[in-house]
Amino acid sequence: MKYLLFIGDGMADNKVDFLGGKTPLQYANTPTIDALAAKGTLGSVKNCPDGLPAGSDTAILSIFGCNPLSCYTGRAPLEAAATGIKLRAGDIAYRCNMVCYEDADIPFEEKRILSHSAGSIEGDVSDAIVTALFAEPEFAAAAKKAGFSVYPASSFRHMSIQSGASAEGMKLIPPHDHLGEVIGPLLPQGGSNGSVLRDLMKLAHEKLNHHPLNEERRAAGKMPANGIWFWAEGTAVELPSFPQQFGKMGGVISAVPLCHGIAALTGLERVFVDGATGELETNYAGKVAAVIETLEKYDFAALHVEAPDECTHNGDTPGKLQAIEHLDKDCMAPLIKAFDEKGWDYRILFLSDHKTLTSTRGHDGSPVPFLLYDSTVDTGCGLTYCEDDGAKGTYYPCGAESCMKILFGI
Repeated sequence: MKYLLFIGDGMADNKVDFLGGKTPLQYANTPTIDALAAKGTLGSVKNCPDGLPAGSDTAILSIFGCNPLSCYTGRAPLEAAATGIKLRAGDIAYRCNMVCYEDADIPFEEKRILSHSAGSIEGDVSDAIVTALFAEPEFAAAAKKAGFSVYPASSFRHMSIQSGASAEGMKLIPPHDHLGEVIGPLLPQGGSNGSVLRDLMKLAHEKLNHHPLNEERRAAGKMPANGIWFWAEGTAVELPSFPQQFGKMGGVISAVPLCHGIAALTGLERVFVDGATGELETNYAGKVAAVIETLEKYDFAALHVEAPDECTHNGDTPGKLQAIEHLDKDCMAPLIKAFDEKGWDYRILFLSDHKTLTSTRGHDGSPVPFLLYDSTVDTGCGLTYCEDDGAKGTYYPCGAESCMKILFGI
């Protein structure tokens, strides 16, 4: 038996008025996924524990059988593990997003944040801008004094490590949950360190706002990467071994560091695909090929696709619908065809990690629908994969205790 975990990041949602009162999952054309649902098992699961951030970090930890209530120290340490960064005692890891603030002649604190990704900035340009920032003499001196170093990540998702500091009492806020809002109340605060980060972010805006690369972006009609945003802080983390927990070895295919970090920390193989971007335009065929290759090597593969989440954060509802349809046409359909041609028996757990809401462009930690399909069983349930039909099945209140058991039938 082969086992596939397939995560469509943020594809679950609430009903949208201008989609005729349907959710994007209900509105999108997904014939292959719905055909599996009609023969499979539908239910719902809560992956984001109450009291912790509603995001992919807590949700995907849960899906992989790691209870965030006992092992979560923050998102950034998980992403750091993806690139081999070793955190020491006294180190704090941060996500260092390239962001876009509004162009307005007003105080920094009064500006609004327009994009958590600087308009889905190209990886090479993002690397060049953040490298130039940390090399700029005044900013470099301030960063060194604060113990900061940066690790460019060829996307908007850079990593930063601060040594010799404390995160106690500090409050940092995810930028993607507050798009269009004035940043003053959202800036780092609290503890002995909040003001240090806030001052660095303000100085970064001063240095980047009219950087030549950002002026080029404006001239080309693109959003400037005129700021950085520290968030997702955390210290060193240990996760339980996936092979020891579930008796399966496998690989994780994703374009985002979070998933590869969880893979590294749980003892799974990190599988990288050329041209995988984490955006709507990505190498779907390459991801499909990587799943098949992984399942030829192991019994388990996990496929993560980020596009539905990013499109929702960007306020791009047509893009979210298109992303969901890509999951059906360009991922699930060719995977099912390949599995059947190889004569494999297989089980697929298909689900959203969390909801990403069209109404707010932010995350929501309420339950999400899941689909379990077993090629050897026809349940005849006749349902489709969506939030309403998921709610008709069994509800699991703790994803960490249920998702992998559902997939592996244990």
